Amino acid sequence: MLIIGENIHIIAPAVKEAIVNRDTMAIQRLAKAQVERGAGILDLNVGPQKKEGPEVMRWLVPAVQEVADVPLSIDTTNLEAIRTGLALLKQPGMVNSTSAEPERLEKVPLVAAEYGARIIALMMGKSGIPMTAEERVSIAIDTLVPRAIEVGIPIENLYLDPLAMTVAGCQEFCPPAIEAIRYVKQGMDPAPMTTIGLSNVSNTVPAEMRSLLNRTYLVMLMAAGLDSAIADPLDDKLMEVIRIVERRDDSTGAGSLLLKVYDRTAAMEELEPSDVDMSDPEQADIWKTVQVLLNKVIYTDSYLRS
Repeated sequence: MLIIGENIHIIAPAVKEAIVNRDTMAIQRLAKAQVERGAGILDLNVGPQKKEGPEVMRWLVPAVQEVADVPLSIDTTNLEAIRTGLALLKQPGMVNSTSAEPERLEKVPLVAAEYGARIIALMMGKSGIPMTAEERVSIAIDTLVPRAIEVGIPIENLYLDPLAMTVAGCQEFCPPAIEAIRYVKQGMDPAPMTTIGLSNVSNTVPAEMRSLLNRTYLVMLMAAGLDSAIADPLDDKLMEVIRIVERRDDSTGAGSLLLKVYDRTAAMEELEPSDVDMSDPEQADIWKTVQVLLNKVIYTDSYLRS
């Protein structure tokens, strides 16, 4: 599982302050920490940066590359900033992101192709995020994949993102994202790569509950064929769950249950109450979280206590 480290993100107050003040050491500490904990790519999310985008990239990319020998993902809507960032990379990078919206689809893939970069393509068009998996995959098949081929992006450099939505108000969107991944990996030949902004599923959820939602959802997505995730490598529990799945480690009750979640999802089946030791609080929490992510139990901030 490729983790694209999400932590250099302008929404984080400390990162925003570091960018404004050109605090190289703060950015480098965050870059190093993510790589040390397992990030294979670092996402540099600087926001729109309508006026200063290229200048920010001229400072940020070299600063990160001084301490992190991994590819970088240039994450901004400013096309010139994308171009500037890609031109500074020591190794082929990634562009985050395009979509089927006409203006972005016309311009962004061309820039990615020019620099031999991977590109994340969101399964959405000008009408927003489709409700169903079928609609999302249709956008990929009819628009995103043909455009990538047209501009010369190799299929292995195209990362389709079905878009995770928060369980806090949009939980009906959670199962279709899993199924969209499955359709892409099983129904397309050759299949593009897949990714997802994992932390979106727990957006606006109380902080102490976010990791559980993120890591449980990740297991389900991995079972459907997910190749990578834009996620927090500093979340030790999340990284441990990846290890459990990849090494099939059933040495703990929770680990054994997570493997059952994985296997059931891979087989297009659902977890059963008999799979769970409800006397184990950790297993009980995983069970409840799966039910929320499948949209079978309505999410509330107190769902774990119900």
